[in-house]
Amino acid sequence: MSEVVERLRQVLPPEALVTDPDRIQSYRYDRAMFCPAGEPLAVVLARETAHVQAAVRIAAEAGVPVVPQGARSGLSGAANALDGCIVVSLEKMDRILAIEPVDRYVVTQPGVFNAVLSRAVAEQGLFYPPDPSSWEFCSIGGNLSTNSGGLCCVKYGVTTDYVLGLEVVLADGRVLRTGRKTVKGVAGYDLTKLIVGSEGTLGIITEATLALRPAAARPRTMAALFDSGVAAGEAIVEIIRSGVSLSLLEIMDRTTIKAVNDFKRMDLPTEAAAMLIAQSDAGGEAGAADVAMVAKLCRQYGAIECIEADDPAEGELLLEARRAALVALEHLGTTMIDDVCVPRSRLADFIGAVEGIATEVDITVGVLGHAGDGNMHPTVVFDATDPEQARRAQVAFDRIMEVGLELGGTITGEHGVGVLKRDWLAQEIGPVAVDVHRAIKAALDPQNILNPGKVVAVGSL
Repeated sequence: MSEVVERLRQVLPPEALVTDPDRIQSYRYDRAMFCPAGEPLAVVLARETAHVQAAVRIAAEAGVPVVPQGARSGLSGAANALDGCIVVSLEKMDRILAIEPVDRYVVTQPGVFNAVLSRAVAEQGLFYPPDPSSWEFCSIGGNLSTNSGGLCCVKYGVTTDYVLGLEVVLADGRVLRTGRKTVKGVAGYDLTKLIVGSEGTLGIITEATLALRPAAARPRTMAALFDSGVAAGEAIVEIIRSGVSLSLLEIMDRTTIKAVNDFKRMDLPTEAAAMLIAQSDAGGEAGAADVAMVAKLCRQYGAIECIEADDPAEGELLLEARRAALVALEHLGTTMIDDVCVPRSRLADFIGAVEGIATEVDITVGVLGHAGDGNMHPTVVFDATDPEQARRAQVAFDRIMEVGLELGGTITGEHGVGVLKRDWLAQEIGPVAVDVHRAIKAALDPQNILNPGKVVAVGSL
């Protein structure tokens, strides 16, 4: 192992190599609180693609695992280190390389934060829609690796819908360029979509070309309060059935609202069992009509109150509350965050089932999520120092996954599989699909050095 470190030292600038044990500790984990993590041999703070190539080549020759990392904001343990691995951090590759207003794309390095990129393109009158709740501290590379979604998915789709092309360092150190910069293009297999969502197991993304849209109109925002989470779920189904074109439709339950109030010192209404936040960026009379339709439907399904934001600042405050929800729940204890996506027609059933699980298992579960596309994040909160609470938390987490699959859903809508949900992936996709996953992994990473143990267990290939 000392020979590997010495080889890294010979080919990398001093600022690009971390071997100090204390500094290394901060590169062991992402934000998934209940996932194992090992002790890295070294951390490479890559400043350019050549640094990533050098680290991967040395790792390949020595048979040492490589764990790619971005901002370490992930929620499934996908960026967690392994004992004796080389962590390749992309956080220093944080430059936006080009913005093309006519062709509507941006070329970016992976370490750029989502919010930074979004604001940069907005200055050019453009819009990058994928916006995870963690957009202020999550990186584009991590978004690509897990195919992140966000608050605007209900109208605009997820990360993969905006990826035109990638630069990727493969397991042997070669650089693969995928995709194109044109609006259309179907030459060959779609390697871009293969890499997006692969969580660093097939290659390390070092550059991305992302599609942009013209800036949307100033949104109109409203909140609806319900005395029942199931009633809120029924209203969501009817809102979607109506065909109203919302750019955002989110839900927070009472536990989440109270956590946000305490964390952000806000004054959200805690008398409600659930709050829906809806937004339309259709502009003008169309946007007003959208919000009015949502309020009408919410009242029909028992909303206690419907409140339209008086101005954009008030609307932003509601979005700030929603974005802060997961961090706020983390302040209550250790969290296990489910990322279940169900058919939207089954949302009320899912919400009711989660509430029942929390009561039966006697554990705190904050229910929140992207109601407009059925992607829910029930968050189990517990004291990890109490073995009995930890056991019940795991039971609740697993039961929520089971319910999601029983309702025709999936175990992850946007957080990825990592190590947290690896066993559940096999249950969802079945043995044939697992074999195909392993075959793809073997073709691109025959030594199994790229983020081994994440997504699908492959053993020794």
